[in-house]
Amino acid sequence: MANSNVTQAVEALAAEIGENIYIDVAKWHLYLSDAHLHTTVAEKVYSLLENDHLTEDTVIDILRDIPVSLGGGRKEVPLIELLPMQCQMNLLDLLEEYQKNR
Repeated sequence: MANSNVTQAVEALAAEIGENIYIDVAKWHLYLSDAHLHTTVAEKVYSLLENDHLTEDTVIDILRDIPVSLGGGRKEVPLIELLPMQCQMNLLDLLEEYQKNR
């Protein structure tokens, strides 16, 4: 039962991230849900939220460790490189709000 609750919590967090956070490619905004990255981000940050280890640095480290394939896999770029600064801040705010309300 607890595992089901965690799965639901991660899915809810992923949906929130996917709807609000985007990468910027040539001034095009590609939301993380459309890029199929929202679940990866949610899964990686969820343990930080559960263990109260959420800091800007830990989130930046996670974003730095998520590779994004470009050009059919010809190149990989860390997710942090594709997020505008405002989206990074929005992600931190979203995660802090989520942590407060859990």
